[in-house]
Amino acid sequence: MKSEQKLKILVTGADGFIGSHLVEMLLKAGHSVKALSYYNSFNYWGWLEGIQSPELTVVSGDVRDFNYCLLITEGIDIVFHLAALIAIPYSYIAPESYIDTNIKGTSNICLAANINKVKRIIHTSTSEVYGTARYVPIDEEHPLQPQSPYSASKIGADAIALSYFNSHSMPIVIARPFNTYGPRQSARAVIPTIITQLANGYKIIKLGDTTPTRDLNFVKDTCNGFIKLAETPNIEGQVINIGSNYEVSVLEVFETINRLMGTNAEIENDPLRVRPANSEVFRLWCNNEKITKLTGFKPEYTIESGLKETIEWFKIKENLSKYKSQIYNV
Repeated sequence: MKSEQKLKILVTGADGFIGSHLVEMLLKAGHSVKALSYYNSFNYWGWLEGIQSPELTVVSGDVRDFNYCLLITEGIDIVFHLAALIAIPYSYIAPESYIDTNIKGTSNICLAANINKVKRIIHTSTSEVYGTARYVPIDEEHPLQPQSPYSASKIGADAIALSYFNSHSMPIVIARPFNTYGPRQSARAVIPTIITQLANGYKIIKLGDTTPTRDLNFVKDTCNGFIKLAETPNIEGQVINIGSNYEVSVLEVFETINRLMGTNAEIENDPLRVRPANSEVFRLWCNNEKITKLTGFKPEYTIESGLKETIEWFKIKENLSKYKSQIYNV
């Protein structure tokens, strides 16, 4: 899918954080994009609202409906399947919705794409399926550990996707991004939580456990990884990490943001934001050797440059007003 090839691309979950950035990058590369936004009666398209292009078609629907998936995959060359429920705390109280959307939704997209002979599907996994690292850096052979209903649903979704490759030779690649951050990220994530509280002038920042480490990736790097996986031949049926090959603690992230924003805030532990002991993933550090070797992928953003760009976006009044920093969003 080089820029000289104009392809018809479907992005599910396109109205979300990563999906909307991916849509922008695909449009910039000259492709025709059908972007799936989750159906609602307000005809609201989430983060797609600010994206305009004659090559963009926004459709509203739900991946839980097979007939709808069959309709939207017709005539499509490549599917980027990002539609999913992703908030870990909410999965504790509403696990069935994660099974329906993440597992059944993935099965629907795969079956529909198979019937419509889509040339390739990039299915989105998550580093959460690995659980707390047994060794680092984490490669694709690391054991899977379902430490939350969300993680379990994504393990199931990955297995469903691979089953279509094994059963039907469906051209699918499992993209397994580590923690992504950047403009438009949802309020339930730690970086927007820190930035929005600081931007609203709070001196005491409420956080959960600050000891876990993550491999953080700026959203444009993650999307670049997705696109490279779509472009690279002969990698069907493989699971491939997208990450930066380093780890940083939540505390270190807070301290960096505090410094970059010129604030002098302190942390207050909020028990509501602490995961159950056996559910917390304490360490994630990506081994990105496979994607680098296969595709030449290399992150362009450092944690400092990525956070600077993210902070500048959140500091815009119109953007900050969309976030309720005083409310903990599960």
